[in-house]
Amino acid sequence: MPRRYADIYPSLPLLNSDETRHMSAAALMSVRYFQAEPDSMPEEVFAEHHVLLNLCDTSHRVQNRRDGVLRDFTFHKNEIVVTPAGIRSGWRWFGTSDVIVVTLDPDQVEAFAHRELGIILDHQQLVDLPQFSDADLCNAGIILRDALETDDLTSGVMFEAMSRVFLVKLLQRYGQQRAEELAASARFTSDHFRRVLEHIRAHLDRTITVDDLAGQAGMSPSHFARVFKETLGQTPMQYVLAYRIEQAARMMRDKHLQLGEIALSCGFADQAHFSRSFKQITGQTPRQYRAA
Repeated sequence: MPRRYADIYPSLPLLNSDETRHMSAAALMSVRYFQAEPDSMPEEVFAEHHVLLNLCDTSHRVQNRRDGVLRDFTFHKNEIVVTPAGIRSGWRWFGTSDVIVVTLDPDQVEAFAHRELGIILDHQQLVDLPQFSDADLCNAGIILRDALETDDLTSGVMFEAMSRVFLVKLLQRYGQQRAEELAASARFTSDHFRRVLEHIRAHLDRTITVDDLAGQAGMSPSHFARVFKETLGQTPMQYVLAYRIEQAARMMRDKHLQLGEIALSCGFADQAHFSRSFKQITGQTPRQYRAA
């Protein structure tokens, strides 16, 4: 089983989103805040992306070995290193660290980019930039860190909101979108996908057919269904169902909304249809999910 970044860090995190009770964005990302004396980390390959945000006011020397290539550099405040999943990476730092490490699951990132931004990401997802400066992204990370300091519902709401803001900023600036030539060869581009997604969002409470979605993409239904699955790995109707369930799960966080009301708002014929579909996708009934 792949090891986690926190498993090999030489000190325990001061703050860790995995250990809080009210962080509903845990499926989207994990956030850990570290301060450590000069030390090192062995080289490892992780199945997750890691975004390292440097908050230290004092610049210090750092060595980072990436896939056998040693980088020896001065790490300045507000500089960021993104280590994509699958990259072998090890660290040594020569000054006291003050960092936030954001861990992202590639599948969750891909789903977020599809459903929230209408972006079709390349398989690599994040450009392997050795080092770059972004004070705005670091500030978003600080807000995430600060939300962890108070484990209550208010901070949970703040963490949920800022996790989405952070990921939007990261993907819009540094996300590796599918190259145009690859999109063209698949005959289904991000522009096609955005139009389809807008239609799904606008008609979520109604019946949505392959013909409807194909019309938005300007394709025949059979051609659309084929290239959609080639590009996204799901049939159009599988995608629509997953999107309905995702929105329903989000609405269930509001305890004042009745399950029947949520079912109709998300396009299910009735509450029984909603419950069957929800359990098919999540393995839980809506009542079990809400109770958990």
